[in-house]
Amino acid sequence: MRLLAENLSARRGEDLIFTDISFDLGDGESLVLTGRNGSGKSTLLRVVAGLLHPETGRVVWTSQSSESVMRAAEACHYLGHRNAMKAELTVFENLAFWKSFFGDVDGGRGISPAEAAETVGLGGIIHLPFGYLSAGQQRRMAFAKLLVAYRPVWILDEPTAALDVSAEGVFTGLINAHLAAGGIVLAATHQPLGLENARELRMTGFEGVGEGKW
Repeated sequence: MRLLAENLSARRGEDLIFTDISFDLGDGESLVLTGRNGSGKSTLLRVVAGLLHPETGRVVWTSQSSESVMRAAEACHYLGHRNAMKAELTVFENLAFWKSFFGDVDGGRGISPAEAAETVGLGGIIHLPFGYLSAGQQRRMAFAKLLVAYRPVWILDEPTAALDVSAEGVFTGLINAHLAAGGIVLAATHQPLGLENARELRMTGFEGVGEGKW
């Protein structure tokens, strides 16, 4: 598998927030975006996920199981600041929806909602409405969403927000297992994620445009 970004630039309002960003990630590789708030980390992740249109450049994903180049959005899970769960639905109903909605990309298979909840350490509360859960429990269940449908590319924006130390360890284990299976991870964070051999891209925001800091 290969996730390729070429000469990406994006705007915030009338101003370029970053320009000429390129990277190439293969099986089992990860890239961590760092930088202060407002430096463009979230914007870059949304561009790669297909949620925002770039000003210039392109993002593509290829694999041996695909005969043609595909948009990365077709092969990725995106976990942003919000958990993308309905508060009035149970945890099981939320996870079952995402499993059905996404389906599996060729090359892997997701696990059941019950197994996913168990994996993040919350199997005993899958019957509860999502809105009843604490902020940390809700974030754990958002991780479970990554497991119910197979996607080779995980795009993660501040994934450890609202987590305690033990939950951070669970999440790091999930990421490392995904990478060990040949997956790809692109993450933005202010805190170390405990990833081995991760590459780093420091975002500088408006100040970097035109100064070759990328």
